[in-house]
Amino acid sequence: MTLSARIAARLASSVMIALLASEAKAEGPGPLRQAALSAELYARGVADEDPLLILAAAQLRKSVDMQPLEPAPEGAAPAFAPLGWEAMIATAVTLTDAGDPLRDVAEDITAQSWKGVIHGPVYRIGALEGGAETRLPDLLFRGGEYAEVYAEAEPGLDLNITILDSEGREVCADTDPTHVAYCGWTPAADGSFTLVIVNSGTRDTGFALMTN
Repeated sequence: MTLSARIAARLASSVMIALLASEAKAEGPGPLRQAALSAELYARGVADEDPLLILAAAQLRKSVDMQPLEPAPEGAAPAFAPLGWEAMIATAVTLTDAGDPLRDVAEDITAQSWKGVIHGPVYRIGALEGGAETRLPDLLFRGGEYAEVYAEAEPGLDLNITILDSEGREVCADTDPTHVAYCGWTPAADGSFTLVIVNSGTRDTGFALMTN
């Protein structure tokens, strides 16, 4: 491939990734929805062996910039963490050959920075045995403001969430058979809600939980 052809291919790939990421951002109003979309896009890219989709997922996840509520001690590995954009890029690169313009695009995404961004949503870590559930009561959300809850486990698992109001009525649920679960709704009034997290798989799993 000539230099001019590589530049053209790199530009075309960059534009396509930007369009994919922008389209994903347009589907949800908050950063937690973007986190869910990046995981879904990554899973689709891995299943299709499509490095372009995976790089779009990496760019979207990097823009969300999730942070742990309690960082692991220096030198220690965290008990669990959501898949990072760096790992997504590494996966995409393994699906490309030397000289592929997408490798240049991967380097561009790695070098990207967002001015003025201190940190993104904070996540806490939990764990569930296979087939088990846990309940987190007394989650407070303001009426008239969009509420978000997002949970992410390891790829290949089945994690589900349900939101109950103070009367025990279901207001939102995500029971798709995937390793991510997202709920977004607008409470009519200030209130307390209960989050039910279910590991519908047979394997034990850690998970990351985020609320706004």
